Amino acid sequence: MGTFVTPPSSFVAVGDSFTEGMSDLLPDGTYRGWADLLAARLGALTPDFRYANLAVRGKLIGQIRAEQVPRAAAMEAGLVTLVGGLNDTLRPKCDMARVCGLLEESVATLAPSCGQLVLMRSPGRRGPVMDRYRDRVEQLFTVIDELAERHGALVVDLYGARSLGDPRLWADDRLHLTDEGHRRVAEAVWQRLGHPATANWDSPLPAVAPRGWATRRRADLRFTREHLVPWIGRRLTGRSSGDGRAPKRPDLAPLACEDTP
Repeated sequence: MGTFVTPPSSFVAVGDSFTEGMSDLLPDGTYRGWADLLAARLGALTPDFRYANLAVRGKLIGQIRAEQVPRAAAMEAGLVTLVGGLNDTLRPKCDMARVCGLLEESVATLAPSCGQLVLMRSPGRRGPVMDRYRDRVEQLFTVIDELAERHGALVVDLYGARSLGDPRLWADDRLHLTDEGHRRVAEAVWQRLGHPATANWDSPLPAVAPRGWATRRRADLRFTREHLVPWIGRRLTGRSSGDGRAPKRPDLAPLACEDTP
């Protein structure tokens, strides 16, 4: 259980595409995601609740440390969530000592500036990509656990969740959660903050018959054409999906009417 007796009056989300909300797509083409869902629930509990989401897709931990962490610390929010470093681990050349050092700097800056800092062991889709980078990912999560203990942060363990490894909770790009996946993450954070459960966020999906070989191959080809090839192209040219993109909620401001339940 979490430590909040009174819900926070403000919330700042820091991170990359996971916290920006990809791929929980809204009809207008924008992304919602777990942080927006959590903010709406917290906002329903507290008058004059304020929320900022500084996360931008594709950001590495060095960019998060330089661009988002100082801004979030200056806001002195009641609640801050920090999720970063996973994009670094998925790169062929990754200096894990540097990644962990930057994460440590980020936590050391944020923890004393907010009421409660929340870190996460990010979810991972079962498959060859996770298997290839598992050692790096688990090294990152070990550091997260150590930093949380040292700085009084809470950790939400999504990596250990059975349900969030299910490929059916991941979008076609195989990197981002579906809308149902984001709903489960929001519930997990909600419960970790000490609020009563409204659902079993780690309940397994209903069993289904395995897809046939031809269906799997068509999905693999579509994934390669629409997602993998463009991703490789960005890596080779040093570009990122977040280049030139501003945060969707850069200021700590009240929720709009349409954001609240």
